[in-house]
Amino acid sequence: MQVFLKLALLLLFFVASPLHAADGPTLFVIGDSTVSNQSLIPAQPLRGWAQMLPLYLKDDLKMQNHAKSGQSSRSFLLTERWQPVLDQLKAGDFVIIQFGHNDSKPDEKRHTEPQREYRDNLLRFIRETREQGATPVLATSPCRCVWDKGVLRDTLGGYPPAMRKVAAEQKVPLLDLEARTEETFKQLGEARSRLYFANAEPDEFPSMPKGHKDGTHFNAYGASRICDIAVSEMQKNVPNLAAHLRVGVLEPRGK
Repeated sequence: MQVFLKLALLLLFFVASPLHAADGPTLFVIGDSTVSNQSLIPAQPLRGWAQMLPLYLKDDLKMQNHAKSGQSSRSFLLTERWQPVLDQLKAGDFVIIQFGHNDSKPDEKRHTEPQREYRDNLLRFIRETREQGATPVLATSPCRCVWDKGVLRDTLGGYPPAMRKVAAEQKVPLLDLEARTEETFKQLGEARSRLYFANAEPDEFPSMPKGHKDGTHFNAYGASRICDIAVSEMQKNVPNLAAHLRVGVLEPRGK
């Protein structure tokens, strides 16, 4: 009788334990519009690169994209968008952290200085992620498609260098999307690189009857190509995350 009681208690402990309840790792993404899930209906051209990422992942890794348009590292904390992620984090999870585009905005709710509050916010995301046993992954912001007389302009300033410095100091894996997209766009040239972005002709989309010009946000093709770059960075710099990528010909889900 005592043996059966011990077995029952052991089974109850196993079922209730966090390791069992965790049901595998989760990849969380935090950031701005260039990485977020954009609306699909009604049809419009914008897509975030991480919106494409689930297509690359094996079934053993769940994903939650908490990135939101207009967010900076400061506003993401002030609006408590970080807390729902933190409340769910557990050992074995991953958090991709991409901020920079909106940290340079002048308004008080979003603006940060690269080597001061921006740096402090990145350190907070890293520290609190690690406290939950999860792995932080920093991602520099993809560069904008802004050209001046045939020269690609730097619009991100000190934010990518500040992130690289934090990644090196804290030994955090880095997806250097700024450097890789700069290299890609310079190789493609102005006209071809614009094909990555959410430009639309008048009446191309009913939701944008006057058309749309954009050098920041990606279209579906561009988001897919930036995701290709991010995935190659994962394979190079985050092997424990890359282990969850679906390499080769894709079989039907659940097969």
